[in-house]
Amino acid sequence: MASGKKKLSKTERLRLQKEEEERRLKEEEEARLQAPQEEAARLEKERLEREQRERLESKDQERRESELAELCSLEEKFVSAEQWKTDYRAYAKWEHYIGCDGSPDPAVLQEINTFMSLWREDQNEDIQFVMEKGKEVLNLIEKLQFLLLDTPPNEITEKETVQYQETILELQNLLRQKYNGATERLLKCQCVPKLKILDSKEVTVDSKENVEEREEEEQKAKEEPSAPTEEEMHSDGIKSASSFKENTNNIANINEKTEEETEKKSEIPDILSQVQIPVLQEEPSEKEEDITDENIVDLRQFVPVGGVYHIDVLQLPPRAKEIKSWSMLEVLDGGLEAYPYPPESEEPEDATHTPVEITLRLPDNDVIYFENPVVARWDPAGQQWRTDGISNIMYKTEEGKVTFEMDAFYTIALLQDAYLNMPYQAWELRPTGTDELLLILTTAFAEVQIQVKGHQCMLSSVVVEEKDVLSHLTGKWMTPVHLTVVLKKAGINIFPGEYSHKYVCVNKKAPLAEVRAYQQMALVASAFAFSWSKWNLESGEEQVVLKVSEHLKTDSVKDEDWSLYMFNGQRAQRLKITEASEAFSEELEGHSEFHSTLYHMLKDFASNEAIDKVQKASFLFIDTVYQLLLATRVLTYS
Repeated sequence: MASGKKKLSKTERLRLQKEEEERRLKEEEEARLQAPQEEAARLEKERLEREQRERLESKDQERRESELAELCSLEEKFVSAEQWKTDYRAYAKWEHYIGCDGSPDPAVLQEINTFMSLWREDQNEDIQFVMEKGKEVLNLIEKLQFLLLDTPPNEITEKETVQYQETILELQNLLRQKYNGATERLLKCQCVPKLKILDSKEVTVDSKENVEEREEEEQKAKEEPSAPTEEEMHSDGIKSASSFKENTNNIANINEKTEEETEKKSEIPDILSQVQIPVLQEEPSEKEEDITDENIVDLRQFVPVGGVYHIDVLQLPPRAKEIKSWSMLEVLDGGLEAYPYPPESEEPEDATHTPVEITLRLPDNDVIYFENPVVARWDPAGQQWRTDGISNIMYKTEEGKVTFEMDAFYTIALLQDAYLNMPYQAWELRPTGTDELLLILTTAFAEVQIQVKGHQCMLSSVVVEEKDVLSHLTGKWMTPVHLTVVLKKAGINIFPGEYSHKYVCVNKKAPLAEVRAYQQMALVASAFAFSWSKWNLESGEEQVVLKVSEHLKTDSVKDEDWSLYMFNGQRAQRLKITEASEAFSEELEGHSEFHSTLYHMLKDFASNEAIDKVQKASFLFIDTVYQLLLATRVLTYS
C-alpha cells in the first residue's frame, strides 16, 4: 500500500520553479513602478500639509494682535485682584488701629518692643496667666509669618523682612522663658500639681509623669509644638517662611530665560507685569552644598511634623518651707537649671551610662505620617538636626507611639519626607457652580480635594486608604496661603518649593509655557474643566498638553467629553490624538486652527453660555485659582 505524497518529476519541479521566478520578477517590477508613485504621493501630501499649516500660521498671525488685545482685557482681572488685596491689607491695618483693643501691631517695631518689654518685667508667673498670654504671643507670631508669606515684594522692604524675622525669634524666646518661669514656680510648691493642658497650641506639661528623684533632681518632659527655640528657627523656621512666597509672590518677568524667550518669540502685551509672577527655579544655585554626613538631616528634604519636643532633666529648685505662719523660700538668680546627663563624675571618660528611654505618643488626628517618621535631635553647636545619639527606635503603629533611647537629653523632632506625595498621579480642575470649582489631587498616599469659592478655598476632604483624615481641617474657608501653611503643618505637602526638583522626578516645562498656561486656565476655569494627560510627558519642555472640556454642570466629566490641547505660551492647538492613542502626534484635529491664546482656542468649540460665564467670572475667583495652580504646579509635578 503506497503512503505519502506523490513524488514530483524533474520536469514538474522545473516548471514550478520557473513559475515562482516569473511571479517574483513581476512583483519586483510592479514595486519598482509603484515606488515613484508612492514617493510622489507622499511628497504631495507633505506639500499640502505644509501649505495648510502655512495658511493656518498666516491666519493666526493676522488675528494675533486682536486676540492678544482681548486677552489683555481679561487679564486686567489679575490687576484688579492685586489692587483688592493691597486695599484689604491697608484696611486690616486701619481696623487694628481704630480697634484699640490693647494688642500691639507686630509689624510696628515700637509697639511690639513695648509689648515684649512690659511682659519681661511682669513678675506674674501663674501658669494659667502665662498660657493665656502665650495665646496672644502665638497669634502675633502667626500674623508676622503670614505677613512674610502674603505681602508682595514691592510692598515690603528687605529691612522689614529682617525685622519681622527677628521679632518672631524674640517672641518665641520670650514665650519659652515665661514657660520656664511658670514651670519653676510650679516646682517650688510643696505639692507639685499635675497639670495637663490639652490644647496643642500651648504647652503640655506633666510634672509628675516619669519622675525619678535623685535627692533634689527631677526629670521633666516638656512639649512646645508651636514654640521652637532660637536655634531651630535659624535652621528651619525662617527659611520655611519663603516656601509658598517663592512660588507665588515674586514680581518679576518669570526669570531671565523667560525674558529672553519673550523678547524673541512673543509680542504679548505685558499686562501681567503689574501682578505677581513666580520665579520657577529648577536649577540649583552655586551656594548649595550637598550634605555628606549621613547623620545630618537634610532639611531641604525632611520637615518636622507634629511639633518639637524639649526633653530635659532639671535641678529641682528649693521648695517653700512653712515655719509657723511664715513661708520661707530661697530665691535663686539662675532660674531653672539643667541637670547634666550623663552626670559629671570622676569616672573614666569611656565609662558607659544607661541610655534614657523615651516614649512619645504621636498626635492624634492633628497630623498624619505616611511612613514611619525620622527621629532626630537638635545639635545647637552645629545648628542642625542629627540622627546619631538615638537608638533602638520602635514604632507602635496601632498604639500611635514611638519609643527610642537617647544617650543624653535632647530636643527631639519627628521628621517626614516632604515629597512623599510628589509627583502627583493625577489631577483635575472642575467648575461646580458660579465662581466655584473643585481641585482634586491624587498622590501615591492620598486623594486631596480643595474647593474654591470666590477669594477663598477650603479643604474638602483628605482620603487615605479609603478613610477620611484631618477632619479638623476640612470645611474651613481660608486664603490659599493659609491653606498651604495648615496642610504642610499637618504633614500633607502638595506644594513644590525651591528644592523640590532635587528630590522629585519633575516633568520639566519652560516657565513661559507653564506660567501662561496657569494664567489662562484660571481665566476660563469658571466654565471649563481641566485634567492631566499622559502625553504631557511626551510633548517636550517647550509645550504642555492637557485635557479640556466645557463643563457647565456639577457632575463629573465623562471620558468621551475630554479633548486634548497643546500650548507653548505663544500658540495653542487642538490635537487629533486621544488618551488612548498609541503614539504622540502634533497633528491638528480636523477643521481646527492655530490660536495665539488658549482662551481663543477653546472659544472656537465653546458655547455662548460658556463664554458668557468666562466673561462674568469674578476677578477674586480667577486670582485664587491662579494662586492654587502656581502653588501645586500640576503641569510639572504630575
